[in-house]
Amino acid sequence: MENIFDEPEGKYNENRDFTSLICWKDARSVKLFFYKKVLPLLPKEEKFNLDVQIRKGSVSCTANISEGYGRFHFQEGIQFYRISRGSSYELKDHLISCLDFSYINQEIYKEGLELIEKAKISLNGYINYVKNKNENLH
Repeated sequence: MENIFDEPEGKYNENRDFTSLICWKDARSVKLFFYKKVLPLLPKEEKFNLDVQIRKGSVSCTANISEGYGRFHFQEGIQFYRISRGSSYELKDHLISCLDFSYINQEIYKEGLELIEKAKISLNGYINYVKNKNENLH
């Protein structure tokens, strides 16, 4: 059974790596947004609560896409992509909390929401692409 994610034998092809995926790039933008624009605004009392949750969720989005990409079987990869999608929903909730607690302003909230939505859309598209590839092999 051929896997579209197999690396060519004997050489590395950067165009066949998780870093070339639009959904990974979008998730990376979300991660960088939270690290650069939200985390610095959180008060000290959130260091072991919301701060940690945002860090874990942000890293989870990209890490699960990359881990899923590295898996051999389609279905196994899809499970990791779904975990990434769940983390993006979690980050949306954290973003709302940050707005509710007045840690961020409306402008930062709107920017984060747009990045999260874009990442979710591209990830959903990639999940559907992988599902269709799997169905076409059988």
